[in-house]
Amino acid sequence: MIPHRKPELEQSTADRPLSARGVAASAPSSPRAPVSDRLLAYRRLWLIGAAVFALDQLTKYWINHRLPLGSYGATGLTVIPDFFYLVHVGNTGAAWSMFSGKSTGLALLAVGTLFAIYFWRDQLGLRQPTVQGTFGLLCGGIIGNLVDRLLHGHVIDFVDLHFGNYTYPTFNVADSGICVGVFWYVLWSLRNPTPRESGE
Repeated sequence: MIPHRKPELEQSTADRPLSARGVAASAPSSPRAPVSDRLLAYRRLWLIGAAVFALDQLTKYWINHRLPLGSYGATGLTVIPDFFYLVHVGNTGAAWSMFSGKSTGLALLAVGTLFAIYFWRDQLGLRQPTVQGTFGLLCGGIIGNLVDRLLHGHVIDFVDLHFGNYTYPTFNVADSGICVGVFWYVLWSLRNPTPRESGE
């Protein structure tokens, strides 16, 4: 008579290798950096943006309390005769008074631009120190003019420059930050066509 063999205990599912259970082995994902570290990675952008915004709002505050709205020409302040004047005008449009009367739409466009910069920060190369400088100027200027539209319904412009018979469109610190930031970024992009792969 053949002795009855005790069946071997099956290997428990928990002890089986992942491949035996039909589960693909995968490397554990690296933990995300703390929020403070991620914010500090863009510190140059924050610092330059805050400086542009503060300078813009301080100069506008001074103009708003020094000159009544609509001050221009003889009612403004002469800094350099026949060249540089300080005035106080309200601009409901964009740069050079384009889209005049569209202040609400331009405010929404400004908010949308800031969100777009945030969502496409990797594609724009915002980890690069130089790019952070350009977008610090740009964002500081955008927020400065956005605050004007929300508080006053228009942007306060006060720098009035004359070149002989030509009068340059009145502007402010925020406008300067936006123009310099965009121009600087375009130059940088021409030298670095792939922002995420190029170094400084």
